[in-house]
Amino acid sequence: MEHSLWNHLPLLVRANSKESVEYILQALWRTRQTGLDSADRLLIRDILQLPNDTDLDPLLVCLRMLIRRCVYENVSKDDIQKLFPEEVLPELQRLLTLLLQKFQTEWQADVFKDQVDFPRLKAMTWNMANQDAAEGTDPVAVINLKVLGALLEY
Repeated sequence: MEHSLWNHLPLLVRANSKESVEYILQALWRTRQTGLDSADRLLIRDILQLPNDTDLDPLLVCLRMLIRRCVYENVSKDDIQKLFPEEVLPELQRLLTLLLQKFQTEWQADVFKDQVDFPRLKAMTWNMANQDAAEGTDPVAVINLKVLGALLEY
């Protein structure tokens, strides 16, 4: 993660409680596909006592990157704390590690549920005919294709 992004994590200390930081992480996860709406942004700014979005955006990017690494890279619960460089305050490391560990399994389950199972082509019949031929005439050729099961595996 880019070094300068870590510098924004101390803004989380402004939150009044662990639950406030938990809310921020949950809001980021809940809006992972759409982005935060203006109401959530305003609420998070209020939680962190920030006058504008200038400091908020880099903090949110940093938190989203942490969440992604924990969920998509399948970082073990014991290794989450290793994601933080030394310059991140130890109390922030502990808090974020606890919260990321708390939600990691749930978020990974969400990802699994979100995966779309695309239909797979198993067989196809293709009829070829002259364009000028009248409908109902026999096709010039009929091609039947069967796709091997091994090719269907991703």
